[in-house]
Amino acid sequence: MDLETVADELYGLRPDEFTAARDQRAAQAREDGDSPLAERIKALRRPGLAAWACNLLVREQPDEVEPLVQLGEGLRQAHRGLDGERLRELSRQRHALIHALASQAARLAEEAGHPIGEGARREIEQTLHAVLADERAARAWASGRLTKALSETTGFDVVAVAADAAPPRRATTPRTPAKPPRGDRDTRADERAEERRRQKLAEARRDAEEAGRRLRDREKEAAAADRDAEQAGKLTGELERRLEELAQERERTEERHRGARAEEREAHDRARAAQRAVREASGRAETAAALVERLTGERRDHRGTEGGDG
Repeated sequence: MDLETVADELYGLRPDEFTAARDQRAAQAREDGDSPLAERIKALRRPGLAAWACNLLVREQPDEVEPLVQLGEGLRQAHRGLDGERLRELSRQRHALIHALASQAARLAEEAGHPIGEGARREIEQTLHAVLADERAARAWASGRLTKALSETTGFDVVAVAADAAPPRRATTPRTPAKPPRGDRDTRADERAEERRRQKLAEARRDAEEAGRRLRDREKEAAAADRDAEQAGKLTGELERRLEELAQERERTEERHRGARAEEREAHDRARAAQRAVREASGRAETAAALVERLTGERRDHRGTEGGDG
């Protein structure tokens, strides 16, 4: 058992599996009588979630390492040479490639049973930006043993990398046998390998450009959706104001309706009172007429009686 083998194993585990496995390996080294190795194993730090996802990307997709590293070299050379046109071209590729790699890392983390949130996704993108900006950051990322996310703005020194406690991880691409003394055959093999690397880089750039186009399309769609949402918000505001006006108008109408109903009830009451007064007056008139008729009859009778007596 050696430190490099143990570190390579531990940084391939999920974060929640790291500590127990590290302590077990340290205890095993101590039982084997190798206390210095046990202490160095014990010093290995568990990676944060974003760092683990970055390590997972490097380990599961080793072909993605070289395109990003070469893009970073190209960007730094363009900066040093003040090549504005080249810098603009590579910058467009940078955004698309970082977006694509961060998406891949998130997908791999989810497939490994440990989904990441937006915060960890941003840390992954920050790490990839740092890889493009700093050659040391690129080497640390390519080791597959990050313990913390890298930062382009705060610098490389603030990041604790597993390489501080263990040798760098071997090449992320498949190992090849040691080459014999160079000859024509070796030269042709190197040329073929270089051609394959150029093809991979060209393919990665095409993928990055396509991802950039898709990103711009999505940004346009998002902008259109924002405009639609703004217009819908204005319409909603206008309708809400209209609803408020209608509610106020309804309240005023209901108030007038209540007043009209009250007046109607009062008018009915007055009509009933008038009808009672009419009936009472009619009764009195009938009584008076009857009295008049009776008195008139009595008078005639009295006169008749007086005439008979004479």
